[in-house]
Amino acid sequence: MQHPISRRHALVTSAAALAAAPSTLWAQSAWPSKFVRIVVPFAAGGTTDLLARALAPELQRVFGQSFVVENKPGAGGNLGAADVAKAAADGHTLLMGTVGTHAINQSLYPKLPFDPVKDFVPVTLVAAVPNVLVMNPAKAQQYGINSVADLIRYAKANPGKLNMASSGNGTSIHLAGELFKSMTGTFMLHFPYRGSGPALMDLMGGNTDLMFDNLPSALPQVKAGKLKGLALTSRKRSEAIPELPTIEEVGGPALKGYEATSWFGLLAPAGTPMDIVNRLQQETAKALSAPALKERLLSQGAIPSGNTSAEFTAMIAAETKKWAQVVKASGAKVD
Repeated sequence: MQHPISRRHALVTSAAALAAAPSTLWAQSAWPSKFVRIVVPFAAGGTTDLLARALAPELQRVFGQSFVVENKPGAGGNLGAADVAKAAADGHTLLMGTVGTHAINQSLYPKLPFDPVKDFVPVTLVAAVPNVLVMNPAKAQQYGINSVADLIRYAKANPGKLNMASSGNGTSIHLAGELFKSMTGTFMLHFPYRGSGPALMDLMGGNTDLMFDNLPSALPQVKAGKLKGLALTSRKRSEAIPELPTIEEVGGPALKGYEATSWFGLLAPAGTPMDIVNRLQQETAKALSAPALKERLLSQGAIPSGNTSAEFTAMIAAETKKWAQVVKASGAKVD
């Protein structure tokens, strides 16, 4: 039987050791203490939404708490991003940010309801994707458009007759089209939606003519024949649809160097403890490298990542500089 004094001594020693332990021990044991929101700043059905919903069950399984995807569309992703920027920095609210919310919008909008640098801590890049130039098949047949060259010819001969859908002002889908217009000297009306999903629905319904959509959300419709794929916006072809050329390949001299790709990543409100950020990054990277999810994303045209917070932060800075130049060169404006 242990002597009472020894027992008390052991308890005091243990308490002292816990008190002196790094705060990360407390955070790791306490977080997550409830469900975690992943805010998607666009409507359901687009690539941002698809990636969030693919990742959420994996994180839920690891952390033992629900990871709930919440769509909060509007203003080119700015409404959802602002919601997360103002949320408690306790790891229970995350943003599936995009190249639009964190690298493009600050060059397009005169004023944002959040600071993309100061109000967030990047967690990890989830995936990068090319965009794909797609048309409504009936419209393409009606206008005699079967290639990028045909599209340029028709657009030049009929300025303003074609209309171009997008997932919202300032998104990479919007900017891909604006860059195409500026490089080819064409004019098409821009119809911004509250996400890729509703834009695709109207495109397939014949209410719009074309779109530079993210490949994962458009690919099933292209393969099903509901959309006509003309070309990819990346510099290289995609393994998910290798027969589709790039715009640079088939666009002629005017489109040499054309490239407009998208990316999606998790971000947390500024001030979120770095031990939580690092745990999220590590588990997200594991999930994205697991064969089942990795192959699923690759087959949809997405290239999974899982890089570190520091690497993602540096990438966002480089992308912000790049897209500022694209916005200036294209003359794109929020409309």
